[in-house]
Amino acid sequence: MKRVLFAAIAAASFGLPAFAGDQYVDGTGFAVSGYDVVAYRDLAQAPVGSAQPEAVPGKASYTAEYNGAKFAFSSAENRDKFTANPEYYAPQYDGHCAYGVSKGGKVPGNPNLWRIVDDKLYLNITKNVVGFWEEDIPGNINLAEGNWPGIEPDAASDRVIPNFTSTAPNKG
Repeated sequence: MKRVLFAAIAAASFGLPAFAGDQYVDGTGFAVSGYDVVAYRDLAQAPVGSAQPEAVPGKASYTAEYNGAKFAFSSAENRDKFTANPEYYAPQYDGHCAYGVSKGGKVPGNPNLWRIVDDKLYLNITKNVVGFWEEDIPGNINLAEGNWPGIEPDAASDRVIPNFTSTAPNKG
């Protein structure tokens, strides 16, 4: 009897959508403030302790929907790469600050304060936070991964990114 009940519950759960938290979207109306998440993969990543290259602005004419939000891209090619594998390109923690998640909360991620670790894109909120994040990236990722299941269902942050003004998406 237990086996039948378990099988029925398991079968029913396959028909349910995966639960995901809200993607962080700022005043631009776009995820990642309208910057192209695919383009990060083509940027030369700076060593820990150095500033990363600035993110590539997306264009309003190249967009895709994912996780309840609109993403902008600098080209149709990048948009198509994203739609083929959005989980690979989308930032971790629904675009929230990775260090903030490691501390148990959701705060916005700044698209210019990024790092790719183990093929995953992480954002942070301020330059000071990047310093804390970089003191122990693997440890902070481990903490964030432990915290994320408990805070993912919470609403997306409604805060603005400090000292940041988006230049994306471009009208092109």
